[in-house]
This record gives sequence, C-alpha cells and structure tokens, in this order.
Amino acid sequence: MEALASIFCLIYLMGRKSLETGVMVETPSEPEYQEIETSRGSKADAIFRVITLVFACFVLLTVVGVLVTLIQGSWPALKAFGLGFITTEDWDPVSDIYGALAPIYGTLVSSAIAMIIGVPVSLGIAVFITELAPGWLKRPVGVAVELLAAIPSIIYGIWGLFIFAPWFSDHIQPWLTDTFIDWPILGTLFDGPPMGIGMFTAGLILAIMIIPFMTSVMRDVFETVPDVLKESAYGLGSTTWEVVWKVVLPYTRVGVIGGVMLGLGRALGETMAVTFVIGNAHDISASLFMPANTIASTLANEFTEADGELYTSSLIFLGLVLFIITLIVLSLAKLLLLKMEAKEGAKS
Repeated sequence: MEALASIFCLIYLMGRKSLETGVMVETPSEPEYQEIETSRGSKADAIFRVITLVFACFVLLTVVGVLVTLIQGSWPALKAFGLGFITTEDWDPVSDIYGALAPIYGTLVSSAIAMIIGVPVSLGIAVFITELAPGWLKRPVGVAVELLAAIPSIIYGIWGLFIFAPWFSDHIQPWLTDTFIDWPILGTLFDGPPMGIGMFTAGLILAIMIIPFMTSVMRDVFETVPDVLKESAYGLGSTTWEVVWKVVLPYTRVGVIGGVMLGLGRALGETMAVTFVIGNAHDISASLFMPANTIASTLANEFTEADGELYTSSLIFLGLVLFIITLIVLSLAKLLLLKMEAKEGAKS
C-alpha cells in the first residue's frame, strides 16, 4: 500500500509541475490522424497498382515473346513455301517438301469431335452436381471429377492405346460401320478397317480428358447463382429444366463459355495422349476411323529428328499455325460474348 501511495504522489507532483511550467503533451487531432492514414493508403495503393501492372505487362510480354520467337524460327519455311504451306498436304522430309494441311485438318477435326461429345456431358454433370444430386452423392462425384482432371495426359494415352483402342476395335467400330453403312454422310465417316486407333479414337480420348476441366468450371460458376433467383423461379412453378435453362445458364453464360474455351484450348494443344492413339499418318481421309495427325503430335514425333534448317523451320511454322488457330478461337469466343451482352442490353 505504501508503494502504491508513493506512485500516486509521484504522478500528482509530475502533473502539477507540468501545469506550472506550461509544458503539456500534445496529441494529434482527428483530422491529422485521417491525413496520416490517407497518405499511407495512397502509397499502398500506388505500390499495389505498380505490382499488378508489372504482372499484367509480364503476361503481354510473354505472349509477344512467344509470337516473335515463332515467327523468327519459321521464317525460312515461310520464305520457301509462303502461305501455300497451310494449303499443301505433302510432307516429305527426304525431299524437303512440307505442308501443314493434314496436321491442321487433324487438329480441327479431333478437337471438334472432343467438343461435340465433351460439352453436353460436362454440362450435364455440372447440372447434376449443383441441382439434382443428393447430398451424399454430390461430394463423391465432385471429387471424382477433380481426380480425373489431375491425371497426366500420358496416362490417358497409355490407357487409350492398350485398353480402349482394342475394345473399341472389337465392339464399337464394327457396330458403327454396320449401322451407318447405308447413310449418306455417316456411312462415309464411319467407314474403314476396325484398327482401334485413328481420328475418332483420338477425339474420344480428348473428350474424356477435357470433360473434368469444363465440368469443374461450370460447377463452380453454377454455384455462384444466388439461391433467391432459383427459389423465386421454383415458387412461380418452374421446373428444374426451366430453372437451369432460363435462370442458371443466362446468369453464368460468361463462365460457361470460359469453361468451354478452356476445354477447347486443351483439346487443340494436347500432345501425348493424341500421339498414342491417332495413328500419326500425314493423310486426310473422310473416314474418322483412318489414322491421321495433329499439329501437336507432329511436333512431338518429328522435332527430335529434324536435322535440317528447313525441316526445323517447318515444324516451328506448325507451332505458329497452332498459335494463330488458338488466337482466332479465343477472339471469336470474345466476340460472341460481346454480341450476347449487346443483345441483352438491347432487350433491357
């Protein structure tokens, strides 16, 4: 108690002395505090803005650097063949004659097959997980989709070559040929020897590969739809199909198209899985059962064997063509989104 009393007396004497001498401890006023905080916030915002600008410029510089490198590497082939390189089917390294038409055809057709199969399946899985699946089944299906997305592409290729292709040639290809043999267009598409490998098999493997990616994106964007919108539609008597078609999809169309473009980009650039099952033949055939080639599989198969400047330059030219195809596809997707937004604005 005596120590406590001594402390109080000391504080009292110090305060009295400060009053007598006119010395007081000044504290910043509230406007000054606000000015200090505003100054700190402005500096932090400026630093944050510079950092994000650097990241954005890094992406742009990377794209420009890749494009410049491809153009520089493909310049000898561009001078030798010109734009006729993309319209010529011949590919003869012995005679130094190269044409990209067969790989371009294989890339576009295999990707189209993958998208025709993969987009509806991905959309159906995403709708089932978010709208229809019971609680005990929703999480296992979601985990299974994520596990499929994590499987390396070479595993899909090995499975496709040693498991899927023999089964496909024994059971599915003969049935498709016999079923559609008299049909005008399908009869030509599904005609050919049942070898198991070929364009159609590559498209199926690509579809299996891109389904997890598109499904994951669609599921995530579907879950962002506010429950009040769906509950309001159900309250008005809408069915589940009407809620999905008229509420969920319009609300998430940008994300859905983004997921589709992600899957298409994966299909266009896939290498190892396609190399295993497509047959790797520089031919263009109307039959989907015949061996073919893609730009990515051509690069994987022949880049290590390219021993001449023109040969190497032609392969780099193929890479440039694939880059341009991807750029065109993404640009068309962006134009589609802008057109949809303009249409919605006109309606409102």
